Amino acid sequence: MTHSLLILNGPNLNLLGTRQPEVYGHTTLGDIEALCKTTAEAMGVSVTFAQSNHEGEMVDMLHAAQSAHHGIILNAGAYTHTSVALMDAISSIALPVIELHLSNVHAREDFRRTSYISRVVVGQICGFGAAGYPLAMEALAGHLNNK
Repeated sequence: MTHSLLILNGPNLNLLGTRQPEVYGHTTLGDIEALCKTTAEAMGVSVTFAQSNHEGEMVDMLHAAQSAHHGIILNAGAYTHTSVALMDAISSIALPVIELHLSNVHAREDFRRTSYISRVVVGQICGFGAAGYPLAMEALAGHLNNK
């Protein structure tokens, strides 16, 4: 069975490549999508990308993923640290979710060490920049294959 993965990116990630390059690097979201497409082909999985700066839209995308995908990789951006709504949406769907961050959130400001969504995800990958996305894809596919 070919697994279908949703890669959902949250607020401000559309600005990757120009937004705080000292923290997030110069890689754009388009570059990350190309990397993930190459990884997906090599892995034999399908991948769909989405990005939103709006919390409610992200909740809607999580709900819709339940009927379209086998798992989700979620970079919720700043909503990681604030959104009970995203946490509730993840716990309400029957899909495994991996939390992803480009930077090491545990080495940054204190408020970034709190993740509402980490309580309801399979695991967390952070601090590897764009390389974290293929790592998350491998981890999610492995999790799905072991179910």
